[in-house]
Amino acid sequence: MKDALESLLTGGLTRRDFIKSSGVAAVGLAATAGAVALPFKSMAASAPAAKDEKIVWSACTVNCGSRCPLRMHVVDGEITWVETDNTGNDLYGNHQVRACLRGRSMRRRIYNPDRLKYPMKRIGKRGEGKFKRISWDEAYDEIAASMKRIIKEYGNEAIYLNYGTGTLGGTVTKSWPPGSTLIARLMNLTGGYLNHYGDYSTAQITVGLDYTYGGGWADGNSFSDLENSKLIVQFGNNPAETRMSGGGLTYYLAEAKARSNARMIVVDPRYTDTAGGREELWIPIRPGTDTAFVAAMAYVMITEDLVDQPFLDKYCVGYDEKTLPASAPARSDYKSYILGLGPDGIAKTPEWATRITGIPVETIIQTAREIATAKPCAILQGWGLQRTAAGEIASRSIAMLALLTGNVGINGGGTGARESDYSIPFVRFPTLTNPVKASIPMFLWTDAIVRGTEMTATRDGIRGVDKLKAPIKFIWNYAGNCLINQHADINRTHDILQDEKACEMIVVIDNHMTSSAKYADIVLPDLTTSEQADFCMDAFAGNMGYFIFADQAIAPQFESKGIYEICSEIAERMGVGEAFTEGRDQESWLRHLYTLTRKQDPGLPDFETMRKQGIYKRRDPDGHYVAYKAFREDPQGNPLGTPSGKIEIYSERLARIAATWELKEDEVIHPLPVYVSTFEGWDDKKRTIYPLQLTGFHYKARTHSTYGNVDILKDAARQELWINPLDADERGIQQGDLIRIFNDRGEVHIPAKVTPRILPGVVALGEGGWYAPDGSKVDKGGCINVLTTQRPSPLAKGNPQHTNLVDVQLVKKA
Repeated sequence: MKDALESLLTGGLTRRDFIKSSGVAAVGLAATAGAVALPFKSMAASAPAAKDEKIVWSACTVNCGSRCPLRMHVVDGEITWVETDNTGNDLYGNHQVRACLRGRSMRRRIYNPDRLKYPMKRIGKRGEGKFKRISWDEAYDEIAASMKRIIKEYGNEAIYLNYGTGTLGGTVTKSWPPGSTLIARLMNLTGGYLNHYGDYSTAQITVGLDYTYGGGWADGNSFSDLENSKLIVQFGNNPAETRMSGGGLTYYLAEAKARSNARMIVVDPRYTDTAGGREELWIPIRPGTDTAFVAAMAYVMITEDLVDQPFLDKYCVGYDEKTLPASAPARSDYKSYILGLGPDGIAKTPEWATRITGIPVETIIQTAREIATAKPCAILQGWGLQRTAAGEIASRSIAMLALLTGNVGINGGGTGARESDYSIPFVRFPTLTNPVKASIPMFLWTDAIVRGTEMTATRDGIRGVDKLKAPIKFIWNYAGNCLINQHADINRTHDILQDEKACEMIVVIDNHMTSSAKYADIVLPDLTTSEQADFCMDAFAGNMGYFIFADQAIAPQFESKGIYEICSEIAERMGVGEAFTEGRDQESWLRHLYTLTRKQDPGLPDFETMRKQGIYKRRDPDGHYVAYKAFREDPQGNPLGTPSGKIEIYSERLARIAATWELKEDEVIHPLPVYVSTFEGWDDKKRTIYPLQLTGFHYKARTHSTYGNVDILKDAARQELWINPLDADERGIQQGDLIRIFNDRGEVHIPAKVTPRILPGVVALGEGGWYAPDGSKVDKGGCINVLTTQRPSPLAKGNPQHTNLVDVQLVKKA
């Protein structure tokens, strides 16, 4: 197997020979009833002569934060090898956007044994993966007929566009947000669809920080601006694994930190690759307790007179009593809460916090003093800590460190949000207006199947209407693995989707037979980026914006078709074909959108030049992006989007919601960022049964679940459970042993990674492993969502994927 891999990498082995030598079946679907096996074309057996080769610009458009250019070397219609960006002088601010090993393995995604080859219709139960081959016309006709029937019986509110980020960076091919996809355009022309808000990544922080800074999404300074910082504090922010490509933020962190010589503090229960020797201090913390840590540091800052009082007086609402809104009760300000003068009467001292967080008192005091005295200080948070049961409050609490120290709106500072970036504006595909007003929290789509008409605004966060008129009956799942793999509590989701009378039609459009595709009624094989042309953008790249023209490198494989053709054909059958296409094919739309973009930005190259050069880069003309700089300079002339126009530490809006929404006893919505205990937290009584806190992380071998079926990436970075030696020894577990991870929702069997890089009492599992259950519902693929809960967070109704209790036992010695 190893020799076969090495030969394939060097071009000395055909694809067919590789499949044969490695024992991999050449059929895209094992156990597919009625399917016809279509073998892959063979790869070029040896390096081609230069005159026979063409090089075509393409891109990796997965949901990692970057959009990396790929240069496809093509011989006789086959991609023989892949390189990456070769433009620019490779200096800071004009660097080469080098793809990571995931993007460079794109050929293995395109020529993958799991590749979907032709339209199929389910013939077994959902999830069994049993399908029969059908024609494209049969697929189109059945989908259109099902939509017409369901719309007639239940209304357009019964049609749902599920969350999918598999082609996040495209224009025509864009898969997220669902309202920006071509499926949304199709549905909007036929009466609309049920909206959703929020996403799996950022539901809680988006909602939480809106109540602090207003305007919806809260910005941070660009990573390039870290060259002006004296101290960098990363709360659960791990760009070395989540933004590791050449277009991502690891490069900026390393370069900017070297320029400023800033110290770095990393707060995370796991010693991440971002720390990796670059940090001056790693603070391991119990998951879900960041708010207590912040509160104790605030206590130190307040009692030692280290807060920026003039900033708090001028720019903020609710730090102390003199800036409280008139509606707020006495002693309901943040300072009173911290000092124990508020309703709970508890001073948030370091001694109070150490019991909750596991962080020593001395570390809390030292860190508070350093953050308060380092000027400027960049406070940043990743999105992991807000994917918890009280994530909205946690995200607001991190922002308090930036506010207490006056670091908002200045170079080298930060807001406590995640970093922002400079980008080049681009006119996107028009998807029109959705006539349906109802919107559900994205995380509750399974609830909307089984109890849709019971869901209300004050109990379930329904927006646009007081309650839903119909449950979800039809699901579009385009370029996403969230039907099963990336959604919580897989066993519950499986049971819901098994009921064909509940959700009556599921259409999956994808490249591969993913875990989610096995639950489809109709499967449609999509084109990869290399099989079509598209503009690709929306990259996280500090102060260098760029976009890519990804051209068609090879002909469509097998019977695959692109999303534009698929939607055009279905639109024709729904009676809106001309309105959908406006008489343009995909190439014509790209030219049209680029013409509109160049009208806004005449400095861009013409279409043909852009197609040839592949990538366009531009430095931020302002040097670095500084969030809320205009507000800092003139708060009256540039008010924020909050009701007061200021930064709201105390939120009247949240006070009203807390008083009117239906909440469970252990759910808290509060006008201040206060510490609260949560279900399945560090102090939950269930720890007597399931004593370990389980948290997830983004794994370098995958982008969520994308690339999760690429063999060499799986071999290079195995799916393992991180467990501390103390917890492992207690259970007789050693490195590489097969273990069972379990709770009352499910069970996973994978090897153990015994390492001191994880806090005792906490275990960690990389998210995105492909769900692979045996006949007893025991997952052998290492999918964390077998173990996670579908109970949402209180305010955003978001995904608490890092709030779980489990136990671990030895199954088999290595």
